[in-house]
Amino acid sequence: MTDSVAAVAPPTKYDRFVAEVHRLCQDNRTRAELRRGLGLPVERCNYMHRYLVPWLRDHDDQGYGDVRRAYYGVASLIAAQPRSARRDEPETPAADTVWHRRPNLGASLGNAVAKGILKPNTAESALHLMSRQSGDAVHRGLPALIAQLAGGGIAVDWAVLLKDLSWWAQDRDRTATRWFDSYFRTATGDDTDLPEENER
Repeated sequence: MTDSVAAVAPPTKYDRFVAEVHRLCQDNRTRAELRRGLGLPVERCNYMHRYLVPWLRDHDDQGYGDVRRAYYGVASLIAAQPRSARRDEPETPAADTVWHRRPNLGASLGNAVAKGILKPNTAESALHLMSRQSGDAVHRGLPALIAQLAGGGIAVDWAVLLKDLSWWAQDRDRTATRWFDSYFRTATGDDTDLPEENER
């Protein structure tokens, strides 16, 4: 298999969900209803159910309590983006890249530091705080952090964030370590490719 073929991956279920949220956000009323869930627990997101329940399975929250919250949280974060930062057609090169090479939240923060949008101590403090928090606490803090990134023109790979948040309860330490790794490599300009990790 050639490198060019190996570097291309089909859209995941996370990519498909993100594409659907972008499509929904083309309608102002729908976008407003999705945005109302920003930072809130699922139990307070009644206006979002009609759009997001079809994407969830009955067993998603049985032992995986962060799955539903992740879908609702990411949908509301996308809906909250200013028009200039929100893509109606989220077809970017990242969507065609194998999963381990796509930027996670740590990479986005590192990019913000490299471009002088965030100070290193601010970004690192945010990462350290999230690495110790429950999924609920992370979701409450993300809107302000994402707003800072969007304000500086820093893109977030929503599909990667969705996957990471979906697994937060089971894999927080591993996910946080990946975020730190990506942050320091990106912030310092050392983004050398590493061997691919096993796909979950």
